[in-house]
Amino acid sequence: MKNFKIVFVTSKASESEKIAKSVVENKLAACANIVKNINSFYWWENKVQNDTEDLIIFKTKKSKLKKLIKKIKEIHSYTVPEIIAFDITKGNKNYLDWIKYVLK
Repeated sequence: MKNFKIVFVTSKASESEKIAKSVVENKLAACANIVKNINSFYWWENKVQNDTEDLIIFKTKKSKLKKLIKKIKEIHSYTVPEIIAFDITKGNKNYLDWIKYVLK
């Protein structure tokens, strides 16, 4: 199961669809979900910031992860974009087979 990853990326609402579409079109992820209007608090430039962002959730294979990260960094507007990957440890076998099929 460690061959599959979930990747979280936060972005400005104005660019989340562009990022998601580019990654999926380039077959770096089989699927992208956008969760709109999350409220983010974070340290930046020596103070706590508060912004409304989108969360993009990608489903991909471990073998695609480096290229996926590179692509996101190329098109993301943030200086330090949040790109966090997690192993998928269990899941619907049919869904995981679908990811494998899409990302051959």
